[in-house]
Amino acid sequence: MAIVDAFRSVLTRLGFARAVSSRAYSALPSGTVDRIADLNGGNIQPIARSQTRWYIDDIETATLECDQGCLKTAAQLMRSASADGVVMGLMSTRTAGLVRLPKRWRGESEMIKALTGGQYRARATFDEMCPAAELALLAADGDKLGVAVGQMLTVEGRTHKRLCRLEPEYLQFNWSENQWYYQSVGGMLPVTPGDGTWVLHIPGGAMAPWNNGLWRALARAFIRKDHAALSKDLWEAKLAHPARVAVAPIGASQEQSLTWFEKVMAWGKNTVFAFTPGYDVKLIESNGRGADSFRDTIAEQNTEIMILIAGQTVTTDGGTGFANADIHKSIRSDIIKDTADALAYTVNTQILPAWVLTEFGEDALLSGGVVVEWDVTPPKDRNSEATSLVTVANAVKLLTDALSPHGVTVDVGALCDRFAVPVTAEAPSAEVLASVAAQKPAQEAAAWN
Repeated sequence: MAIVDAFRSVLTRLGFARAVSSRAYSALPSGTVDRIADLNGGNIQPIARSQTRWYIDDIETATLECDQGCLKTAAQLMRSASADGVVMGLMSTRTAGLVRLPKRWRGESEMIKALTGGQYRARATFDEMCPAAELALLAADGDKLGVAVGQMLTVEGRTHKRLCRLEPEYLQFNWSENQWYYQSVGGMLPVTPGDGTWVLHIPGGAMAPWNNGLWRALARAFIRKDHAALSKDLWEAKLAHPARVAVAPIGASQEQSLTWFEKVMAWGKNTVFAFTPGYDVKLIESNGRGADSFRDTIAEQNTEIMILIAGQTVTTDGGTGFANADIHKSIRSDIIKDTADALAYTVNTQILPAWVLTEFGEDALLSGGVVVEWDVTPPKDRNSEATSLVTVANAVKLLTDALSPHGVTVDVGALCDRFAVPVTAEAPSAEVLASVAAQKPAQEAAAWN
């Protein structure tokens, strides 16, 4: 447990993790999680349980369970809702689109190089350690439930671990201990965020995060839509096809009538009848109003789902929306930023510190370490930023040229601070700044094309 204690101590001093009494972990010997995983083919998660039919009453059950710290029903509800096409498409745009945006790094250059340079393969170490798919799933769980959980798995032949998202339905919060637990195949395991094994993503806040997730409103919309779709299918099965009325002439024998009725009952595609005078078939068609009601309900719930996940209505028929790779055209910008900031905080306080501590030691972590963030700036804002940068740079150069004959210099550093121009610790000259600025629009355009 020495390395776990080191993680906990360092992260607490850095303000990334709260100090936790070791009492909560004393019941489990060192390496319990790894041993459980070894005995189960590397897996500690029980088989996920599914429910095929949901009702509004289930939301009340899930709410009561969550208030007791159990996410079982709420998480199962969200897994079912995630199979809905609109939910799946929008959530994929919101999270999978997010984690594939450009990343910005701050910290020690050596650490940044180690994370982005591909230490073992062509892929960057960070991408091996935090696969985009796992990050997207973690972010989606966090948005829907307010909390998500993952495990850092040991990978043979590598010094860094790999993130694996776990089903949140087995998460439980113990109010008396202020402690999260995970119901594994080997029993209840205490979740220690940032210890090199556990990742706990809590965008919903430290206390009762489930109250701040999308799941209640999303569950209501999903259940109503699902029931309307089922009712529409039943209506179409019964009423979409017109009823047939077979008419036999007066005086026809019972055998002749039965033969005629059997022919009408066997009516198939492109069936042709040769009518004898007195025999006839009439069709009784529905007015279709029942189906319209179901379609309206489905459309209303789709709109509700769009507003919940995207913050706005989007086109789902192949235009701007699911078919467009640009996340900014589908998801409201403030929602993108909130999701990105929350995910970056989790990565920067639980995953990267553990990696720095393992690869570079405690002193390197205490000296600053490394952090990452996703660049969620919309393309149009980037163009405006580039234009402003060019304007500032040209103004600095003109001021320098005008003032230099009088022995006056421009404080380039102060201007950079005022106009938020990113520079190194040593302020560049006006000529250098102008040169960089002139290249910026082309670089930005290339990055986003």
